[in-house]
Amino acid sequence: MISVQDARCRIMTPLRRLGAELVSLREAADRILAVDIAARITHPQAAVSAMDGYAVRVVDIAHRPVTLAVVAQSAAGHPAGRGIGPGEAVRIFTGAVIPAGADCILLQEDVETGPEKNIIVQKQTTTGSHIRPAGSDFKAGDVLLRAGRCLSFRDIALAAAMNVPWFPVVRRPRVAILSTGEEIRLPGESIGPGELIDSNGFGISVLIASHGGVAENLGMASDNRDSLLSLVEAARGADLLVITGGVSVGEYDLVREVLSEAGMILDFWKVAVRPGKPLMSGHLAGMPVLGLPGNPVSALVSAILFVLPALNTLLGLPVQTGAERQSGVLTCNLPANDSREDYLRAICVRTDDHVLHVTPFAQQDSAMQAILAKANCLAIRPQYASSARRGDSIDIIILESL
Repeated sequence: MISVQDARCRIMTPLRRLGAELVSLREAADRILAVDIAARITHPQAAVSAMDGYAVRVVDIAHRPVTLAVVAQSAAGHPAGRGIGPGEAVRIFTGAVIPAGADCILLQEDVETGPEKNIIVQKQTTTGSHIRPAGSDFKAGDVLLRAGRCLSFRDIALAAAMNVPWFPVVRRPRVAILSTGEEIRLPGESIGPGELIDSNGFGISVLIASHGGVAENLGMASDNRDSLLSLVEAARGADLLVITGGVSVGEYDLVREVLSEAGMILDFWKVAVRPGKPLMSGHLAGMPVLGLPGNPVSALVSAILFVLPALNTLLGLPVQTGAERQSGVLTCNLPANDSREDYLRAICVRTDDHVLHVTPFAQQDSAMQAILAKANCLAIRPQYASSARRGDSIDIIILESL
């Protein structure tokens, strides 16, 4: 058996970020930017008013009260078309271009309207007040969005303001998912004695789709060579093939044997992890293959530990994106650990002191999915960790972030 860290490294090493595709602004949310993006325009393109009021010259209002003649109007998208001279003012609205000669804005509530389109100024203001200089937000050529960024609604709004209608983004990885087992049935079907509902394929599909991949659920293969090879053949062209079940050493665990006969180059198939251990990694005609355990909790935890980092690598993201470790404090004692790194289903609660208090469930059976659904974190116990006491620190992965 190899360690979790070694297994993850060996899975990631041959993988490379996928190529780019061009998408529109409307399609770019939550996609990964493939190249740096520079602004195509300056914003604002000219000095504009930040408030409704009057554009004036500071020198004209140095001695108050003073009467100024309103000679024009400037609205957003409709500049005044002329500048101002001594003793003049321009009625201006938020976002409108500052007329030539003006160097400050008087707020409309700070002036009195006089006869014949005049205003009476009683208050002083300063040069540049309520004016947004040209390029104060950004200038043409400024690189504002960097490659590798997951585009948020804020980024989309910024790109639109930068006059960027299209994005080169990393292509979504196509992940083919195959469940195996003579005993599994689809949700909604009647089940007989000893039969189970397939939950692995659905859970892993959602994990992949919610982290930037395209999940292609191939369905279920029976425990025979023809069924398995037929569905594996349907996965050709995928960026990653994930198989659940059939990777252990039982009489009906045929995945490793059948795929090897089909030409798969096997790297490893046992990892020192709990839940888990039977985890297969290899390549079939250039397609990465990951074989996960069939037990539901083992499969889903393995997907977090190994499939998600592979997906991140294909997207050009840091390996641990979405499953970063945090530190918490145990609320109970734990026995010493053995040779397998342990991922305990647990509940963590952040208290008033901002510390995460972590309580592992007493039951950790790898077939019990209800506990995994109740858990909001995985508490990590390293290989050969000594016994831990209440109050000791422990690393966790927050499940709610997934």
